[in-house]
Amino acid sequence: MKRRIFGSILGVTFVAVLLLGVPLALSVDHLYASQEVLRLEREASESRGAVNAGTITGGDPIEFPHDGTTAFAAYNPSGRRIAGSGPARADAAVARALRGDVADTRSGGRIVIAVPVTSNERVVAAVRASRPVSVVTDRTHRAWLVIALIAAGALGVAALLARRQAQRLTRPVDALVDSAERLGAGEFGIHVERSGIGELDRLGRSLEDTALRLGEAANRERAFSSDVSHQLRTPIAGLRVRVESALRSGDSDLRAALEETLVPIDQLESTVEDLLSLARDTHADRSPLDVPAMLHGTEATWHGRLAAVGRPLRVEMEADLASPRVAEPAARQVLEVLMDNALQHGGGAVTLRARNAPGAVIIDVVDEGPVRLDAARIFERRVGRSNGIGLALARTLAEAEGGRLLLDVPGPGPAFSLLLPVRSVAGARAPARPAP
Repeated sequence: MKRRIFGSILGVTFVAVLLLGVPLALSVDHLYASQEVLRLEREASESRGAVNAGTITGGDPIEFPHDGTTAFAAYNPSGRRIAGSGPARADAAVARALRGDVADTRSGGRIVIAVPVTSNERVVAAVRASRPVSVVTDRTHRAWLVIALIAAGALGVAALLARRQAQRLTRPVDALVDSAERLGAGEFGIHVERSGIGELDRLGRSLEDTALRLGEAANRERAFSSDVSHQLRTPIAGLRVRVESALRSGDSDLRAALEETLVPIDQLESTVEDLLSLARDTHADRSPLDVPAMLHGTEATWHGRLAAVGRPLRVEMEADLASPRVAEPAARQVLEVLMDNALQHGGGAVTLRARNAPGAVIIDVVDEGPVRLDAARIFERRVGRSNGIGLALARTLAEAEGGRLLLDVPGPGPAFSLLLPVRSVAGARAPARPAP
């Protein structure tokens, strides 16, 4: 790229110098030739004073000035040279002068001027002046040399400027290429130095923003993968316990034992399908959610598990619940985490409650556990109940849908509240937290 920029600038400069220099050189040649012709004509006209009736008839000698380069000659009306240095007989220029015209021509490597000499309105003689063409060509060549030196200087300056400009343009491009390569290698904290070139600086800022978004996405992906793996361990562990218990019991009726394993298997399958759907599908279905149907499904899943440990499950819903626009798998998985959290670490009855709020539907999960939780750190990973990983995943899923997951009452009797936006779509700003 640097060579192309350098060659382009130098090529344009060369063409410009050529387009200006060649006409200038030709104009200088024509100017100097015209000046020489006018000078000879003036000298020849001044020399006509030396030619008169007496000198023409041969009575007095004709004396012309001598400057070493100009040759003068006088011709009588018959075309014979009567004085000076020149052809013995009148040439074309002299013949025209004897007819009353001023003539100029080039002959024998010389510039020739012939002017008529008149007396009583009659041509009585002609004066011929000539000078070597080299007088003009030498002067022209010197001017051409000056023009060539100026052109060479212009090309030299252009080459220096082109080299500097090429370096100035390619340096930020090289920096962008290096940043793009580092970004492709997984380095997301890139910074592109500003070059002062608006277009390249905008490209650099766009690349930095892209790297920042990719880094955030990668971090979310790693955290999401870690949280999901933890979330899947619970049903897998339950399944293993059931199978190992059936094997150790020696009970010959394995059918009942296998049927019991279908419950955690179904839960595991549902969890995997939901999480994979949310992780892979960026355009998940966010049509209005049927909150009562989702709560009844959660009740059907968790009623038996809570009843098995002597804990009742109550479901409370306001009439005419709004329909939030969120992905149903995300909302369901958040409730799964909250219900599992209440089962594993809570106590007493569990209440699943849904209520309307300005711009949102709030779903509360409340138990009667005696443990007071740290509201400021409960959603951090590896902190609090269940090491905080399940709750961290739940908050991530809620925020991805434009909602929020809050701990309204730290305890005793901790209450978690899931706020689902009614009018916003995924990625929209979450509604303000209502009063508990």
